[in-house]
Amino acid sequence: MRKEDCFYLGKIVTKYSFKGEVVIKLDTDEPELYTEMESVYVEFGSNLVPFFIEKSSLHKGNQLRVQFEDVYSEEEAETILKCGIYLPSTMLPKLSGDKFYYHEVIGFTVVDANFGEVGTIVHINDKAAQPLFEIDRDGDEIFIPMVDEFIKKVDRENKIIEVETPDGLIELYIS
Repeated sequence: MRKEDCFYLGKIVTKYSFKGEVVIKLDTDEPELYTEMESVYVEFGSNLVPFFIEKSSLHKGNQLRVQFEDVYSEEEAETILKCGIYLPSTMLPKLSGDKFYYHEVIGFTVVDANFGEVGTIVHINDKAAQPLFEIDRDGDEIFIPMVDEFIKKVDRENKIIEVETPDGLIELYIS
């Protein structure tokens, strides 16, 4: 499986028991959607390796306690600690309307109600306090906060996101 065909679900953060169980911190608002999985892909370097799940249960909010097949000791669990967990993109529930997955809008054109065409989304910065669209406009980087008040329409068919930003925000970035 190629990483480009998958989405990041979370990370193995700790061992849970001496029997090889691990805890995965899920990167989702709906962890209950992932309690019945049969398998996941575990990231080893640049490779994704399938791991089959014997049992899993919710653990403290957005965490999942998992017993993988063939991981039955602390030593075996240690080898997968801090590894990323991925699932095929085809397993993502379809979103409609103005809701979207971050990876889904890369390459979309952003059009502002007042400014006009802003540029192309090249990345979503979710490391800041507020997620940001990172937009390329002829070599200039423009950052627009991803807040519901700014996002007016998501046109998947034409790959356009219509926004309405405060006056002067986009002009701050243009040299």
